[in-house]
Amino acid sequence: MSAVTERPARGVADDPSRSGAQRRRRTSVAAPWVLLGPFLALFVLTFILPIIVAIGSSFLRVSRKGVFGEEGVTTEFAWFSNYAQALENGNFIASIGRMLLFGVVQVTVMIALCTLLALLLESASAKWPGFFRAVYFLPYGIPGVIATILWSFLYVPGLSPIIDIAGAMGIELDFLGAGTVLWSIANIVTWTYTGYNMMIIVAQLKAIPGEVYEAAKVDGAGPFRVAVSIQLPLIRPALILTTVFSIIGTLQLFAEPQVLQTVSPAIDNEYTPNLSAYTTAFAYNDYNVAAAQAVLIAVVAFALSFIFLRLTSRRAS
Repeated sequence: MSAVTERPARGVADDPSRSGAQRRRRTSVAAPWVLLGPFLALFVLTFILPIIVAIGSSFLRVSRKGVFGEEGVTTEFAWFSNYAQALENGNFIASIGRMLLFGVVQVTVMIALCTLLALLLESASAKWPGFFRAVYFLPYGIPGVIATILWSFLYVPGLSPIIDIAGAMGIELDFLGAGTVLWSIANIVTWTYTGYNMMIIVAQLKAIPGEVYEAAKVDGAGPFRVAVSIQLPLIRPALILTTVFSIIGTLQLFAEPQVLQTVSPAIDNEYTPNLSAYTTAFAYNDYNVAAAQAVLIAVVAFALSFIFLRLTSRRAS
């Protein structure tokens, strides 16, 4: 009787096909994180970390002993005293109110203008839409400082041909006065960002299926009816997105007033919230109060964006 030799059962770990599948699964899971790693590292270092540092600095107070701090520098927890000092600054509060007025007018005009341009360029009767899209988008490629310098030549008396022509007709124009300089800045911002917002809306318009337009044509809808009843409701997400971006950008206004400050005495060092925080930090050397101002600007921008999103979602529902 021959002995029966039993072959040992092969484990799951010894199965080459199973181990290969596990390696492929681990590779497929790790690959996206490897590709996202550089972006995440830069995002944390340039966005998340500065926010954390700013919030932390806004709750600290630095005390220097001696004229130049030669006797020692101490850092202590200040609770909300930096925020109280920021809110007690009447110029800072006035700058926020000024930017709210600026946003109500400028954002409304810009969103209406970029929507109109997008609808005209995507209409069936539009000629050379690609050329005009590039022309309208071109101002966004010009840095804000350069754009403000270019527009200042049209604002400064003695240099502006517009002021000279109006003066010859008996009309006095003052683009840099206390009551008009805010709208001169609004004109620069509108000129710069209308094309950018228009491209976002154009992208949303191109996502509308062609069958929708064909059905509207069969029903006898004209261009105006198509725009009002089909295109505007379907590009609502793009309109909300561009409006939120514009609200946030309004409170971040900095380059335009800083450049025009050299030619307009109506613009002081705290004309906008960002300019006020910059002045507090680098002119008054009070970085902790400046950090508190920056956090307050972010909170106001978040609150306004949240309120706008809530209102639009409630209206849609």
